[in-house]
Amino acid sequence: MSSDAEAAVRTYSYLGPAGTFTEAALAQVPEARGQVWHPVRNVGEALDDVVSGRSDAAMIAIENSVDGGVSTTQDALATMPGLRIVGEYLVPVQFVLVGRPGATLADVSVIAAHPVAYGQCLVWLGDALPAHAHVPSSSNVAAALDMLDGVGGADAAIAPPGILEHHDLQLLAENIGDNPKAVTRFVLVSRTVAPPPPTGADKTSLIVELPDDHPGALLDMLEQFATRGINLSLLASRPIGDELGRYRFVVDADGHVLDERMADALLGLRRFSPQVVFLGSYPRADRAIVHYPSRYSDDVFVEARDWLRGLISGEPEE
Repeated sequence: MSSDAEAAVRTYSYLGPAGTFTEAALAQVPEARGQVWHPVRNVGEALDDVVSGRSDAAMIAIENSVDGGVSTTQDALATMPGLRIVGEYLVPVQFVLVGRPGATLADVSVIAAHPVAYGQCLVWLGDALPAHAHVPSSSNVAAALDMLDGVGGADAAIAPPGILEHHDLQLLAENIGDNPKAVTRFVLVSRTVAPPPPTGADKTSLIVELPDDHPGALLDMLEQFATRGINLSLLASRPIGDELGRYRFVVDADGHVLDERMADALLGLRRFSPQVVFLGSYPRADRAIVHYPSRYSDDVFVEARDWLRGLISGEPEE
């Protein structure tokens, strides 16, 4: 193999081990196929791989349709400089109940599960195994592997379906999640790069701090978007941590930073906020075209700037 071919190999970090929902998200990235996939233990490790250059990009979960934002991811993106979201991917969240080879549902009395996964299967568990006990696990895959190794005393585990492709486990039940429409949103994060060109179906992610705790501070921030016709698909608050009443907001806004209305909104935020973190503009996972009123089209913003420039230069008005 030539040195050029070796140099072309890229490394992607993801929450492992094999069989996780994060791995399923990474499998959706065309340019990641045939490259090196590096499993890590947590979001911080994945992002540190990117910042340090050990990996070219990392796939991390940022939002779940049932449980909301992933706070560890949001806090890491707010505090680790040099990162940029370059894509988003949606993974349906389905769970299976697995046991050791040869086990049956009648054998199950203790279930290992990550607390979030466990909470999303309570209805099924109450109907099928009302007398079970729960052993918390650090991850969905770890629950199954610990059970398989006899760690923790569990005789079954709640896990993602993909684990069956990697380990010799007995499928005891499938589709046990209480919400069949549950989805987790993942983002692919690289080092800081220029955003890709607008597609018309884009999303811009930001983290914005409020300047201080006063009546109307949040409204002032939201008006930067509302007065420019920009819809927000996510607004989540996270404590900054230095004192009570100080918050940063995780924002997903429909549109691209190269859209005139979005660029104008970012300028407004920059004047208003002591800290604005631009996480990236990237194509939406659902590829849904962003619609907005015609009064917020790029031409309107360009014409307004040209009008002001003419006033300043003394050009005669037509």
